[in-house]
Amino acid sequence: MLVRLLYASRAAAPLTAQVLDDIMAQSRRNNPKLGVTGLLCVSDDVFIQVLEGGRDEVCELYNAIVRDSRHSEVRLLSYDEVHERRFGAWTMGQVHAPKINPSLLLKYFKRAKLDPLEASGGATMALLQELVATASIAGRGD
Repeated sequence: MLVRLLYASRAAAPLTAQVLDDIMAQSRRNNPKLGVTGLLCVSDDVFIQVLEGGRDEVCELYNAIVRDSRHSEVRLLSYDEVHERRFGAWTMGQVHAPKINPSLLLKYFKRAKLDPLEASGGATMALLQELVATASIAGRGD
């Protein structure tokens, strides 16, 4: 059974390029072994991540993220059983949030700021899907 999980969190400490590189490298190294695919979006101190794969693998990975000291305020935005993956082309794709058009953010959020902790899971997922459709995703999986 495949599931899709969407969560958001805040960085526990200021994010550096090295921290982000380490997260992406860890995801791209470990996720293929687990059969997990997904997408990570980072803006300022906010993480948004979609994880897709088997129920046990996705749940265990999410639980590890909740315990990860790099994250605070981890919030589950949506969790669904799915028939197919939407983000299957990426071991872990990456969105460069500063390059997101502000008008696109206003389409889904109260302000032209990426803040999924103040939006519905559906709005956040719709934004991510639009970013995929407009080829705004970097780091296609290995």
